Amino acid sequence: MERKLKIHAPRVKKIRWGVAGCGGFAENSFLPTLQQLKRSRLVSVYSHDLNRAENLAGKFGAEKGYDDFSEFLKSDFDALYIGSVNADHHWQTIEAAKAGKHIHCEKPLALNSKQAEDMVKVCEKNKVFLSVNYTHRFHPLVSKAREFIIDGMIGRIVNINASFNIDYAPCNNYRFQKEKSGGGALRDLGTHMLDMLRYFGGTITDINGFIDNVIYTSEVDDFASGLVKFKKSGYGYFNVSYNVKEPLNRIEILGYKGTLVLENIIGSHQKAGKLIIKINGQKQFAFRKKSNKLLFALRHLQKSYLENTPPENSGKDGLENMKLMEELEKKCR
Repeated sequence: MERKLKIHAPRVKKIRWGVAGCGGFAENSFLPTLQQLKRSRLVSVYSHDLNRAENLAGKFGAEKGYDDFSEFLKSDFDALYIGSVNADHHWQTIEAAKAGKHIHCEKPLALNSKQAEDMVKVCEKNKVFLSVNYTHRFHPLVSKAREFIIDGMIGRIVNINASFNIDYAPCNNYRFQKEKSGGGALRDLGTHMLDMLRYFGGTITDINGFIDNVIYTSEVDDFASGLVKFKKSGYGYFNVSYNVKEPLNRIEILGYKGTLVLENIIGSHQKAGKLIIKINGQKQFAFRKKSNKLLFALRHLQKSYLENTPPENSGKDGLENMKLMEELEKKCR
């Protein structure tokens, strides 16, 4: 009798996730996007509100919801997404790192650079990865623009302009409570734009600018702008705000030999992103692509965890951006 050959395929490892913090972004963006990854699954959810944790756990197929962080960390997951209020990032990261969990933390990384430095060190000591949710750098057109810069297509960078403006009137959200958020538009949106400036222009050696309340009065700023000096090239400028009803958000990268313009990527979810390329002596052309930046970011993290390689958007990026924001705040007092 002919015997059938049995082939046992190796078991495909899945990254098991825990989520701490059940705000609107976690429910409406992070968790739905996580469900699109074939090699990741949600295991546990934590919130200070047990009903909220259990509701999100049931909605997204997690095994259990918790309101006790220590018990939550005992559940069987590999990586933790921290989407809690900024004031909780530090202690939750410290405890999670000691429990051996990889950590993907919302921006800004912490309330101050001392906390951020603690977080980086404890993750290194416990041999776990720490990353920050800087999603813009993972848009395919942003990656393409950086390739053009690295390849020398636009020559040495002269100046980079980056803007991220929204209309966000003061309310009872924690972002308007300085003790919980650390600050307003600069901490919330400016950290993204500083990350973009560093992603394209490299190390920043100096920063100056303004922080103000132009339209709305609250505990935190509704406007910030900054001028930076790059170590190996020219300059960069960013402005962020909570006070513009019809914003025009874009990134312009001016080089000696050409210019790159990125549109519909910052603060836009519905329109296709656009990369315009203008090279001296050549015809202008453009790429268009509609893309879920968060999906690309989470795919990168999944690959990082599965292959045990450091993620690109590291905790050190969050620390460096925090130091720059503090330097600007110090100069604006």
